[in-house]
Amino acid sequence: MNLPRSLPLLLALAAASFAPAAFAQPAATPTPPVMAVMDTTTPSDWIDPDTGHRIIRLSPEPGSSTLYFHDNSYSPQGDKYIFNSPSGIMMVDISKLGSTPPKADVAVAGGRGSYMARRTREVYFTRGGAGPGGGGGRGRRGGQAPGADGQPAATAPAAPAAAAAGAPAPAEGGASANRTGAFGGGEVFAYNYDTGVTRKVPNATRTLISADETFTMATIAAEDPTGKITAPPHREPVPQLQRMFPGKKMEELTMDQQYAVNKEEGLARRTINPRGEAIIFTNLKTGEAKTVGYQYGSINHMQFSPTDPNMLLFCHEGTWHEVDRVWTIRTDGSDMQLRHKRTMDMEIAGHEFWSFDGKTIWFDLQTPRSVDFWIGGVNIDTGKEIRYHLKPEWWGVHFNVSRDNKFFMSDGGDPTQVAFQKDGMWINFFRVQPDGTVTREKLVNMSKHNYVTGQGGIEPNGSITPDSKWVIFSGNMYGVRHVYAVEVANSK
Repeated sequence: MNLPRSLPLLLALAAASFAPAAFAQPAATPTPPVMAVMDTTTPSDWIDPDTGHRIIRLSPEPGSSTLYFHDNSYSPQGDKYIFNSPSGIMMVDISKLGSTPPKADVAVAGGRGSYMARRTREVYFTRGGAGPGGGGGRGRRGGQAPGADGQPAATAPAAPAAAAAGAPAPAEGGASANRTGAFGGGEVFAYNYDTGVTRKVPNATRTLISADETFTMATIAAEDPTGKITAPPHREPVPQLQRMFPGKKMEELTMDQQYAVNKEEGLARRTINPRGEAIIFTNLKTGEAKTVGYQYGSINHMQFSPTDPNMLLFCHEGTWHEVDRVWTIRTDGSDMQLRHKRTMDMEIAGHEFWSFDGKTIWFDLQTPRSVDFWIGGVNIDTGKEIRYHLKPEWWGVHFNVSRDNKFFMSDGGDPTQVAFQKDGMWINFFRVQPDGTVTREKLVNMSKHNYVTGQGGIEPNGSITPDSKWVIFSGNMYGVRHVYAVEVANSK
C-alpha cells in the first residue's frame, strides 16, 4: 500500500500535540522565526501633506490590521504592540517609534484571537477559528463581516513548533457554535514574549479573559428558569426610513442615506423583540461555570474591566436609537446595571469602552442621532456623567482615549455613516481643555480610505499609544490593508 508522503508529518504533529512538556518549556531545538511577506510598494514613512503629521507603516505584510478598537493591543509597560496579519500575530517594539525604523516580527505564527494580557508579559491566542482577531467581546456586530477589520478571515498557515513554543494546534471545529465563539474558540494559550514560553490557559475557550486571568465568559440563548425575568411586551417594528427621515420617501434620500437606512433595518430586527439570553462566567482556576444575568437583549461588545477582574462591560446590540445599550455586571451575577439611559427620542449611545484605570466607561453619544455629537462618559462608582462636545465632522466610527484621559482620538467616517459628512474622513486627535471642551487636530487625511465594511472597506480601529505620542490605526488608502502609526507632534 502506498502511503501519502504527508502522513509521517501528520503523525509527528499529532504526537507533538499530546506532549505535556510542550507548555512548560521552550522548544529544545529552536526553529528559525517565520518571516512575513514583505510589501515593498506601499509607502513606509512620509509626511501627510494635508496635516503635516508623520506617518509610519508598522506592518510589513499586506492584509494586516489592528485589533478591534476596544481590545487590548499594548503590553502593561507600553513598550510592545500587537496586530493581526495573514501570517499570524505580529509584535512590534514601539518604545523607540520614530527614532528607529519599526521591526514587526511574527510572534505567534497562525495565531488568532489575539489579546494582550493586562498584568503579565503575555499574548493570549488561539489557533484556527473563524477570524484573525476579535479576542474581545465582539462576537456579533450588525452588518459587519467576521474579521477584526471587516474582511473575510485569512487562512492561517501551518506554524512551526518553535513559533508557538511548542503549543499544539486545536482540532478543527473547536470553536463554540454560538456567536461568542466566533473570535477565538478552541484551546487558548498564553505566549510570553520575553521568554518565548507558551503555556495553555486551563478551561479557557476564547481570549476574552479577566485582568487577573480568573474568568472567561460566553453568552447563550436562555430564559430565566425562576420566571423572575420575563419578556417585555411585543412591539411592532417601525420602518427605519420613518424613524430616521420622517416624512421622506426612499427615492428622496441620497444614496448614502439609503445605505444607512437599509443597514439600520438589519439591526432593528434584533432590537424590537429580543430573545432571552444569559451570561456564563467560567472560573479558569477551578473550571466552575455559572449562568447568570438572564435578560432580554442581544448581548455583544463584552469587555472585562482592565482593573477589576470581577466586572464585565457589555451592550445590548441593535438600532442604537431604540435600545439602552451600555451595561455592566459582576462575575457572580450581581449588580447588573444600565450605565447610561437615553433621555430623548433618537438619542444614541454606543461603541462603549473602558478607560485605562477602569473608572470610566466612554461612549459615542448623540442627542439626537446625527444632530448633536459628544464623547460621553460615566464614572462607574458615582454614576456622574461627563460630555465633550464635537462638531459633526469630528465624529468617528470609533473613539479611543489616552491612559490619563487627557486625549481622545476618532477615526472619522464616510458619508454613509451616521454623521453624513462629506469632509469627515480624517484621523482626529482631541485635547481636553480646562473649561471642559476639546480641541481637534487633523492627523491623517483618510479621503482615499474605504470605510464601507462588507464592500471591501475596513474600520480604522485606532488607539493612542501609552506615551500619547502616536495614534495607531488600520488603513487601505493605498489599496491594501496595513497598520500605520501617525505622530501626534506636527512635523511642519
